[in-house]
Amino acid sequence: MAFDAGKFLKTPDLEGFDNLKKEELVLLAKHLKLDFKVSMRKQIIKNLVIDKLVDAEILGEEALELKVENIDAFKLKQLELEHELKLKELEMKEMEKRKEDELKLKQAELEMKERLEMDKKEKEDVFKLKELEMKLKELEMKERLEMEKMKIEMVKEESNTKVQSKSEYFDAAKNIRLVPRFCEKTVDKYFPQFEKIAHNFN
Repeated sequence: MAFDAGKFLKTPDLEGFDNLKKEELVLLAKHLKLDFKVSMRKQIIKNLVIDKLVDAEILGEEALELKVENIDAFKLKQLELEHELKLKELEMKEMEKRKEDELKLKQAELEMKERLEMDKKEKEDVFKLKELEMKLKELEMKERLEMEKMKIEMVKEESNTKVQSKSEYFDAAKNIRLVPRFCEKTVDKYFPQFEKIAHNFN
C-alpha cells in the first residue's frame, strides 16, 4: 500500500512516524514543501520533517526526542570525552566536598571533645576547691575548739589557784578558839601548847 502523506498528516502517529522509511519521509517532506535534497541522509530529512511538524503543531514536542544530530565520529568522540571530563570534575568536586565535610566533622568532634575535657576539668577544679574549703573550715573549727579548750583549762587553773590560795590562807578569827587561854600563872604550860597548835597548821 502506497504511503499517503496527506492522510498521515490528518492523523499523525508518533510511533508510525518513527518507523517511516526514507522514501516515505521524502514524500512527506515534498508534501510539506521543505527545502531538501533526496540525496540527503535519512536522518537529516527526518530531522527537517520533525522540525516542521512540531512548528506546525502537528506533532508534539516529544517528537524532538526522535531527532539525531548529524555529527561525525571525531565530534562524537570529542563530546564523549568532554562528557567524561565533566563527570570526572563532578566526581572530584564530590570527593573534595566529602573530604571537607569529613574534616569539618572531625573538627567539630575535636572541639566537642576539648569542650568536654574543659568542662570535666572545671568540675574537678570546683570539686577540689569545695573540698579545700571544707578542710579549711574543719581546721578553723578545730582551732576554735582548741582555743575554747585552752580557755576552759586556763579558767580551771585560775579557779584552782584561787581555791588553793584560799585554803592556804590562815584565818586567825576562825582559829582563835584553838589557842589556849593565857594565864600568867601557867606560862610554862601555855607556850608548849601554842607551839603544838602552830606546828599542826604548818
